[in-house]
Amino acid sequence: MLAQVLVLAASILTAGLVALLVGPSLFHQHLLASGHTDSSPELVHIERAYRDASVVSLGVALIIALACAAAVTWYVTRRLQAPLTALTQAATEISRGHFEARVSEWGSGPELDTLGAAFNLMASQLEQTEDTRRRLLSDLAHEMRTPITTLKLSTEGLRTGVRAWDEHTDRVMTDATERLAQLSADMDDVSRAEEGRLALELDAVPVGDLVWSAGEGQREAYARRGVNLVADAQSAPGATVQVDRRRMGQVLDNLLGNALRHTPSGGSVRLYARQTSNEVEIVVADNGEGITPEQLPHVFERFYRGDSARDRDRSGSGIGLTISRAIVDAHGGGLTASSSGPGRGATFTVALPLRTTSLLKRSATARTET
Repeated sequence: MLAQVLVLAASILTAGLVALLVGPSLFHQHLLASGHTDSSPELVHIERAYRDASVVSLGVALIIALACAAAVTWYVTRRLQAPLTALTQAATEISRGHFEARVSEWGSGPELDTLGAAFNLMASQLEQTEDTRRRLLSDLAHEMRTPITTLKLSTEGLRTGVRAWDEHTDRVMTDATERLAQLSADMDDVSRAEEGRLALELDAVPVGDLVWSAGEGQREAYARRGVNLVADAQSAPGATVQVDRRRMGQVLDNLLGNALRHTPSGGSVRLYARQTSNEVEIVVADNGEGITPEQLPHVFERFYRGDSARDRDRSGSGIGLTISRAIVDAHGGGLTASSSGPGRGATFTVALPLRTTSLLKRSATARTET
């Protein structure tokens, strides 16, 4: 309102000064041109009437303009104040940790509606992040509780003499310690990968070598469980990707280990590659337990607990698939899961950008110059 009053006052003052300085002389000249003389007695009254009419007109115009400004200010203020007040209240709730706060559509213009939608999106993401953090801390505490309890009981038993240090005690404490160490390493890996801090030693690697190495590394474990492993190293001949061989081996080991845990004895797992126009896909397909449609969107979440525990590593930290996806993402690729349902197996697909011969030559030249 103050801004509009200042604008109106400046406008009226400008108009009044112009009318006062320019108007009377022009009006006087028109009167002379119409036949009046300077000594004409009615000339003074006519010019005074002109000045009075000008002052009254400008005064009335000022009053009407101020009334219009007040009405417009009231209307605009109401349209702005309500959504901004709601936004302020919602932001205050968010700052207090109430991430469920939202703002409704106001209909006050596209700018404010866009602001409200952006705020709601931010609040939803914060709420999801907070839910993930709470679940992560809860599940992390659950994962750590068993090995810590084992170590505590074993230590108390040794201290009180109830338990002697023998081969069994050594194995129990070693397993618990290794489980804690593995959990710590896995959490560090997935955090660094998701934050883009994962160091990768990229090199040109034939896809067939990755498939062969992963298959040979898991063959003995599959033989012990009675599960047939078919690793087709010739399924994508000539295809080459630029990856960190050790990290990508870790991904395939996780996927093959996951398939083994959920494939019964007598079942089979296929590991093969296929090439598209600009990508290479490495596929791990099993005919085991399968994944329900409800579980499928969550299999890559940290510590996600499903009915069949397809996504859980019963012998590890429970974040093997999370780490695998983070590593593949760090390579500029993607990791997806699919299943036709329980009892119909599952398929995990690693998609990596295909590196052409020219790109590989330039990469090798750059490494040599470095």
